[in-house]
Amino acid sequence: MNSPLKKVIIPAIASLSLTSVLFTVSVPDGPVSAKSAGQMEKQAEKETLPLGLPNLKEKRTTEILAPGVTYTKITRGEQSEKDFFTVDVDFTETHEQAKALAKKLESEGFTPRIGRIADRAMDDNEKGPLGYLVRVGAFQTEEAAKELQQELAGIGYTGLRTVYTGEDGQQTTGPWILNVLEVDPNSFNGSILPELGKDKVQDKETLTEMAGRNQALAAINGGYFVVGSKDGTPGDLAGISVMEGKLVSEAVNGRSSLILPSANKAADIASVSSYQTAVSSDGAVREVDGLNRKPGLIRGCGGIGEDTPTENPKHDYTCKDESELIHFSPVFGEETEAGEGVEAVLNKSGEVIELRKHRGGEIPKDGSVLAGTGEAAQWLEAHAQAGMHVQVKNEIIADGQPLSLEQTTGIINGGPRLLENGKISINAAAEGFHWEENPEFYYRFGERRNPRTLAGVKADGTLLFVTVDGRAPGLSVGANFEESARIMKSLGAVDALNLDGGGSTSMTVGSQLVTRPSDQTGERPIADAILLLP
Repeated sequence: MNSPLKKVIIPAIASLSLTSVLFTVSVPDGPVSAKSAGQMEKQAEKETLPLGLPNLKEKRTTEILAPGVTYTKITRGEQSEKDFFTVDVDFTETHEQAKALAKKLESEGFTPRIGRIADRAMDDNEKGPLGYLVRVGAFQTEEAAKELQQELAGIGYTGLRTVYTGEDGQQTTGPWILNVLEVDPNSFNGSILPELGKDKVQDKETLTEMAGRNQALAAINGGYFVVGSKDGTPGDLAGISVMEGKLVSEAVNGRSSLILPSANKAADIASVSSYQTAVSSDGAVREVDGLNRKPGLIRGCGGIGEDTPTENPKHDYTCKDESELIHFSPVFGEETEAGEGVEAVLNKSGEVIELRKHRGGEIPKDGSVLAGTGEAAQWLEAHAQAGMHVQVKNEIIADGQPLSLEQTTGIINGGPRLLENGKISINAAAEGFHWEENPEFYYRFGERRNPRTLAGVKADGTLLFVTVDGRAPGLSVGANFEESARIMKSLGAVDALNLDGGGSTSMTVGSQLVTRPSDQTGERPIADAILLLP
């Protein structure tokens, strides 16, 4: 911050309710008029979060980081005496299965409880309860619940979880901690840009490291990505990524993504798909299955070319395809993924300068590499011999309309959508967050409270970046999908989506982390981020 800040503290008690708000504003040094203070007070009363009962205490502290950029920290509620730690023994699809398990637990000396999980994804066509949850124990400490978990594991139970009931998604008093960045592109003279961990796909980096080396004004974590090598290339974005007008990673087709503002286009949230084709100088054309990732492993699915078991989005799942054509650019790293197959090395103009009989070689700094496996390798051998030319064409479709790469500085993958045109519209099933064969997946991911990173756009184009701390009983319980949607709507967004959350959720002001890492190991290295650069 170029100028010193001073804080103006405005306590406000909303009339006709017990809601208590403490609104603190940091502004560039100078007087704050009684009129503006009154406006802040009214705003504080009006904008209490729709979390828990309306009489919960809420405090907001706001700093103006730069013209057009504000950072607000919100704390709300308190730990409920009714919440406790317990052990989830199993999630069953039918009540009969749950009763049978409960009877078995009773015969072994335990006192089980059966919970009916009534809520389904908003766009789930199935009716009736999502499933039933069998639990044992009620403890004030996590350690005591884990002792019970170990006891159950010792007699043969598997898939056990120690959980906190304040994270269930049912009524609670919290507490919650939110961090909000509000950016008006019309007033902010800096840049809103995506950033790769260590500037390449094959790596990850903490948000504080990314913010620090770029001297960011503020930053927030970005989209989903591959964590372990069994699911592909660690650091590969599990969804679309566009940086500096260049396609870095293909889309999970049909999933919602954040289109960052540019000189040619306002910020937007859209259902995005991408299609790539390779065109040889002999006239042959073949689809390109993916960009900058290990062939054969499609994290999040939603691809093309007979992927198994599905070409529809399927979150946290890795689809497979033994015959793929993958396009590698220098942003991937120095070398392609090694393995069986062939590679065509292209120069800047698309001329094939080498056809390698194996995968895993240097990526020219001013060129690219097409790697093929299975039938795609045969295609390269037939249509990408040295001296021939191959052009790779990219097409992006956003909400059914072509989107030129020149129209945007960046796209960040996410999902599901939370708000559309001012209305709550959570298309979790369509975007792959509900697995028909495993209803528990949606319960854990969407119905339970987790740390969240959210992005939204106001009617005037102002961007909202929000984090909700979670997995921290007594400090912050997180949010589920519906609560996330209501949060974004209350903050003024008309369109909003969920970004990568959980242990990835992070925000910095400058290079200082303002969120609480939920991973036991501390701040998680991530694949990409959104940086506000002065």
